[in-house]
Amino acid sequence: MPIVCTENTGSRQVTDGQSAELVYTIAGTADEAAAIAALKATAPATLGGLKRQPVSVEPVHVDTANPGTCIWTGTANYAPFERQEPPQTGDSVYNFDTGGGTQHITQSLQTIARYPSGTAPDFKGAIGVTPDNVEGVDIAVPVFNFSETHYVPVSQVTSAYKAAIFQLTGKVNSAAFKGFAAGECLFLGASGSRRGAEDWEITFRFAGSPNRTGLAVGAITGIAKKGWEYLWVRYADTEDTASHTLVKSPLGAYVERVYEEGNFSALGIGT
Repeated sequence: MPIVCTENTGSRQVTDGQSAELVYTIAGTADEAAAIAALKATAPATLGGLKRQPVSVEPVHVDTANPGTCIWTGTANYAPFERQEPPQTGDSVYNFDTGGGTQHITQSLQTIARYPSGTAPDFKGAIGVTPDNVEGVDIAVPVFNFSETHYVPVSQVTSAYKAAIFQLTGKVNSAAFKGFAAGECLFLGASGSRRGAEDWEITFRFAGSPNRTGLAVGAITGIAKKGWEYLWVRYADTEDTASHTLVKSPLGAYVERVYEEGNFSALGIGT
């Protein structure tokens, strides 16, 4: 049986030319998405100088075993063209900030001065050296935080899709994504809510940190690390011949992978 969408008698309600509402009866399907599609195909895109807004359907009688007996009530609302419209299914909104993050470091880029210049031990860039430890310092580091809100069709937000989002949370991109090279983008998770009968509003949150090459720690050079890998330094006691003092100096630098990689194309928001 074909799907039939018929405007109800006397449904047209127009208020001072600023809004209008058309009410339809939809019969012949148990599928909500199909009922919405039939309503969109029937309700005019414009009405008396007004533009159609997102449509909605409500079940009156739904029997999946007998689709031909199913009935829905569909509503199409209209508003002036100049009125700010809510986002449509398939739209997206982008937000970002460059507030950065913090990182604990134990090694400086360069020691600018030592006082007294002739007798102060040379710690080779180690920061906050004590007899037993290198305390380091917390600094601000570049982190690009951004989010994308997408209006995703109901048909796409399946249990498998929700599971894919969950499984990618806390992972870094295994391939180029949104202008970030592999290893630079960390997926912080998503939050979503269903918006009427047509779609879901889902906000995806990310953080970007640049890949680095040519890093140096004391006399150790040629260090490379991806954005969300962790660099740490092992220190050992060595003699500073100028001051005849044992000092903590970098013995080795280590780059550790602390986040798993993931294929962000599974998020379904482009790459």
